[in-house]
Amino acid sequence: MITINFADRFRQLLSPNLNYYDGMDYIINIESATPICSVALSKNNHLISLRESSDSNSHSELLTEFISEVLREGGIRPNDLSAVAVSKGPGSYTGLRIGVSAAKGLCYSLGIPLIAVDTLMSIANGAIKNHNSDTDFLFCSMIDARRMEVFAAVYNSKLEVIQPVEAKIIDVNSYNEILSDNTVVFAGNGSAKCQGVILSDNAIFDLSSATSAKNMIDISFSKYLSGQFENVAYFEPYYLKDFVAAKPVVKALR
Repeated sequence: MITINFADRFRQLLSPNLNYYDGMDYIINIESATPICSVALSKNNHLISLRESSDSNSHSELLTEFISEVLREGGIRPNDLSAVAVSKGPGSYTGLRIGVSAAKGLCYSLGIPLIAVDTLMSIANGAIKNHNSDTDFLFCSMIDARRMEVFAAVYNSKLEVIQPVEAKIIDVNSYNEILSDNTVVFAGNGSAKCQGVILSDNAIFDLSSATSAKNMIDISFSKYLSGQFENVAYFEPYYLKDFVAAKPVVKALR
């Protein structure tokens, strides 16, 4: 159980020494669903500042630091934020818990709304930008699970869902139906292990499209404008599969 009190931490960030709010809509975007810890500050739907790290198990240490840094670089106070967006999953149980705890801490302390962004949709959004949104490609976002399993979903270039989120075991026949008639870009940290298994000529593997808070910005701003907010008290990450804790090994019982 993650018990970090992010609300107390963020109250300490409030400072009168930064520039005042200029009437624009600022959103903090938090991505922690995978080993990458990423925070982006956006003004409307434009990136202002970004901090990222791929150091494993660093989310709890880096999130508040990254949030403080992007606010300082953007020249605004926490009180100037209009909303907080968080990557909701699927993904790492611990990473998601930490990200959502941080987002809730900000929302509680500042009295601002919470926006949830589907992690796989965010990955697809980044891949679409990498491959020109005018193409008629399909985009399959993949998050590494275990062995040959991935959390995956398929979108078109307008981010419309073609195949919904699922936990999928990858084999040589995976996605044959859509690959027979479409060029499919496979993106995300689960795509690398599929490259040697999915052998269709219509498959493109974009290993550069990782999770990043900057890819949340378009989606979170759209949700902000349409008022698609979460209940801060009751919102929970979307794990897709139940968390199973590993049993500790007692050497004396071997």
